[in-house]
Amino acid sequence: MKFRYSKFQGFDVSGINLGELMDSMSDALLDSGYDDDYYWTRQQKQTDTSLDSLRRALLQALMDQGLVNEQQVREMLAQNEGKFRGSLLEELLNQLIERLVEEGYLTLSEERRQQGDRRQGRPGPGEVSDPLPRDVRFEVTEKGLDFLGYKTLRNLLGSFGKSAAGRHDTVYLSTGVEAAAASKRYEFGDTINLDVNTTLLSAIQREGLNVPLNLEYSDLYVHQCDYQSSCATVVMLDCSHSMILYGEDRFTPAKKVALALTHLIRTQFPGDSLRVVLFHDSAEEIPLSALAAAQVGPYHTNTAEGLKLARRILLGQKKDMRQVIMITDGKPSALTMPDGRIYVNSMGLDPQILAATYREVANCRRSGIMINTFMLARDRSLVEFVKQVAAICKGKAYFTNTMTLGQFILMDFMKRKTRRVS
Repeated sequence: MKFRYSKFQGFDVSGINLGELMDSMSDALLDSGYDDDYYWTRQQKQTDTSLDSLRRALLQALMDQGLVNEQQVREMLAQNEGKFRGSLLEELLNQLIERLVEEGYLTLSEERRQQGDRRQGRPGPGEVSDPLPRDVRFEVTEKGLDFLGYKTLRNLLGSFGKSAAGRHDTVYLSTGVEAAAASKRYEFGDTINLDVNTTLLSAIQREGLNVPLNLEYSDLYVHQCDYQSSCATVVMLDCSHSMILYGEDRFTPAKKVALALTHLIRTQFPGDSLRVVLFHDSAEEIPLSALAAAQVGPYHTNTAEGLKLARRILLGQKKDMRQVIMITDGKPSALTMPDGRIYVNSMGLDPQILAATYREVANCRRSGIMINTFMLARDRSLVEFVKQVAAICKGKAYFTNTMTLGQFILMDFMKRKTRRVS
């Protein structure tokens, strides 16, 4: 029996699930730009947002999903004399990029390249030269970031079982549709969800069982439900160089957790707010849209400045509850002086830096701000530092790693019971 072999005509671009494709590329899209050699070289890789980098990530994702294999890639290149430019593979990858742009996951922008000195302004004969190559860059859109956050959240929730996210519960009661406690007399402004049985019983006890039954204002009872409050959250990400040293990238998992929190708040806690603060030699707030491209640096850890900025942001939020989620792996090693200069000391826990950090923790406590610290290290001195922070602000301290960071944060965020300060 004879078999006929034909050329590989490529994969079906229109039939590929873009969501699964984005999920497969999440590590490449959220990478912090560092590799294992950074510990020795201290050389930071520039984030590659070129189309060639995107094509490589797409091809790797397709191969991971089994939609194309190495043999098929070689066949497509062989049809073009082994060259990628102008091959069927390039055409199909470009079509995928167009689909991702059309669906709103990515956006493309072209940067102008300087032609340089080509005898501009100099007399002489003209010349014929090739056009400058186009420099097209890609960027993940807000829709793409929200989708990556959803995927990360689903993976994190799946790792510790089913969990239904509700709202932030308090010890107070309010009136509403869902009854959760004994009914109360109706007061002006309450949600009119009448407890019919208690209302009728009140009227009968007052006048007896007569028809028609006379209802008065004092007879009205309404159901009560749990009082639910809104919350303002600032995620403080340590981006000092220790977050990517010692052969482990701790910063990228922290970014993924922040994206997961963003999606969780948008879908389950629509009244909440989430802001992101990076702290290093100083501190800065970044928009959520810039989180995927955030990188580590500069060198030191100015925890006090990060807390000061987070406190200023939270005090501007008109929310019943305010909290800071601080993710760090090192000791505070920098301090902003009154004249604006940065005092640094990486050798041990500096008393001056510690005192300033504890003062800022106490300021957060006086402002009604809860600080939950997630420490990615287990050194004895750092453990004592985190315990002291938790003792001052009456918050929580978790000693975790990059594998369990998201589980701890999401479990704490969804299951905590809070008290509103009256």
